[in-house]
Amino acid sequence: MTTTTTVKVAGHQEPSGTASGSSRRRPGRLRRIGLPYLLLLPALFFELLVHLVPMIIGIVMSFKELTQFYIRDWGAAPWAGLDNYKVSVDIDAPVGEALLHSFFVTVGFTLLSVGLCWLIGTTAAVFMQDAFRGRGLLRALFLVPYALPVYAAVITWVFMFQHDNGLVNHVLYDQLHLTDKPSFWLIGDNSFYALLTVSVWKGWPFAFLIVMAGLQNIPNDLYEAAALDGAGMWQQLRRITLPSLRPVNQVLILVLFLWTFNDFNTPYVLFGKSAPEAADLISVHIYQASFVTWNFGTGAAMSVLLLLFLLVVTGVYLAVTSRGRKASHAA
Repeated sequence: MTTTTTVKVAGHQEPSGTASGSSRRRPGRLRRIGLPYLLLLPALFFELLVHLVPMIIGIVMSFKELTQFYIRDWGAAPWAGLDNYKVSVDIDAPVGEALLHSFFVTVGFTLLSVGLCWLIGTTAAVFMQDAFRGRGLLRALFLVPYALPVYAAVITWVFMFQHDNGLVNHVLYDQLHLTDKPSFWLIGDNSFYALLTVSVWKGWPFAFLIVMAGLQNIPNDLYEAAALDGAGMWQQLRRITLPSLRPVNQVLILVLFLWTFNDFNTPYVLFGKSAPEAADLISVHIYQASFVTWNFGTGAAMSVLLLLFLLVVTGVYLAVTSRGRKASHAA
C-alpha cells in the first residue's frame, strides 16, 4: 500500500513531487540563461586582448623613460614618473608647443569635417526619400567612397592632388581658370584643405547611410498632415524631420567625432610619415613623436592625454544630450 505525501504551500496542498520537479527545472533554466553569456566569453576575451591589454601597456610606458636604447627590453627602461606628461603639456617648450598646435589643428579639422559630413549626408538622405527613377543607382553610387578601402581611396586622391599632372589642378587651373597657377595641395597651407576634402569625401556616405535609415522610422502620416496644414518643405524639415532624427544624430555626430579625431590612415597615406604643419593631426604627431624621434615614453604620454580628452568630451556630450532629451520629453 502506497501513500502520497503532500507539501502545504500558501494555503493549498501540492504533491511533494512538484517541488522536486521545480528543483530539477531550475538548473535547466540557469543553463539557458547562462548560455548567452558563455557564448560571449570568446568575444570578450579577444576584445580585452586587442584593446585593454595594449592600453594598459601604453599607460605603463608613459611613465617610463623609454627610448631607442631600451627597445629590446622596454621593461628595463627607468621610471620617469610624470616627466613625460610635464614635457607634453609644457607649452613654453618645443615639444609642448608643437603638441598644442597639433591639437588646435585637429580640433578645427574635426569640427569642419564632422559638420560637412553631417550636412551633406543629411541633405542627400532627405532628397533620396522621394521615389524617382534611378534612385537605387544613386544610393549605391553615394556609398562607393565608404565602401572603398581607405588606402586605395586616399592613394587615388594623392594622384589627383599632384602639382603638375593632377586632376584637381587640371580642372581648377587649366579648364575653369579659378587659380593663377597650379597649386601645391600636399604641402604648405593647402594641405589642410586637401586633407579636409578627402576626409569629407569618404566620411559623408556614412552619415548618409545612418540618416537614411533613421528617416525610415518617421511615419508618412506626419508629413501628410503637415502638408494639409499648409507646411512647406522647410517647415516640415524643421518641425518633423530634424526633431525625429535627434536620437540618430546624437549618436552619429559622436561616432563621426571620435573617428575623425583619431583618424590616422588618411593623413598618413596622404602625406607620408611627415605631415605638413598645416595638416599636422594629433594622431600623426603622436606617431612621429614615438617612431620618428624614438621617444616612446613621450609618445605614450601624449596618447594617454588624448584618451583622457576624448573620454571627457564624450562624457560631457552624453550628459548634455541626455539632459536635452529629458527636457524635450518633459516639455
